Order: sequence, then structure tokens, then C-alpha cells
Amino acid sequence: MKALMWPVATYDCESWTLRKNEETRLEAFVMKGLRRILCVSWTAKKTNEWSLNKTGVKRELLDTVKARKLAYYGHTMRKQRERNNARNNVRSMQARRSHTDWIDNIKTWTGLLVEESIRMTEEWDKWRKHIHGVANPRIEDAKEQNRVI
Repeated sequence: MKALMWPVATYDCESWTLRKNEETRLEAFVMKGLRRILCVSWTAKKTNEWSLNKTGVKRELLDTVKARKLAYYGHTMRKQRERNNARNNVRSMQARRSHTDWIDNIKTWTGLLVEESIRMTEEWDKWRKHIHGVANPRIEDAKEQNRVI
């Protein structure tokens, strides 16, 4: 599944601005592909969870896109720092609406202010661990947050 569809689905994903609509469309793309692989009609009364269980696939396309985008952000900020322009680059990106949305994705996913994220990207290992935590949330952590005591 990954080898066949993901290069098409993630082409140039580092530059995308992901809104809720795009996230939904990515999930729909995966589900449509699974149904085609399973030869299940879109009118058949089979849930997405059934398709996922039948194929043994996990929902990880969106997490992959987030990880690639965050890695690209860290890479560009480190390169800009080498040129002493990281903060100016972010300010110029915030001046245009489409880039503001791109930066908003980074701020939302990391939970950091722009200046904090720039400082964090300077330490590659620390940034990489942070990306992994954002893009691959642990299932156990989610269960703990949703558990009623």
C-alpha cells in the first residue's frame, strides 16, 4: 500500500498548507485506495475500520506528511541560521497569507512560538525528537488522556 500510493499522495507535501479539509481528503484517499485493493464497492456497507483491519494498514499518512513538513522546516531554519536570516525569513513568510498558514501549521503541531521553534531547530537531535513526538503520538498516551477515572 505504502509503496504504491504514498509517493503520489505525498508529492511535495513539505510545502502544503494543511487545513482540516486537506487532512480529511488525505484520509479519504487512503480509504479509497484500500477499498480498491479489496475490490469493495463504495456503496458496500463496510466501515473504514473494517478496511483497515482487513488489510492490516494503520492510519499514518497524515503523520508522515506532518513529519516531513516539520523536518523540512527544521532544515530550512538551520540553513537560514547559517546565513543569519532565519528570523527575517520567518517574518517575510508571515507577511504573505499563504505562508502564514504554513507557519500556523508548524506552530499548531509543535505547540511552540516561532522564535522557540527556530531556537529548537538549532539543536538537530532535540528537534528530531520533538518531530517524532508530534508526528507519532503514542497510543498509550491518547488512551490515558481519554480514560475516565
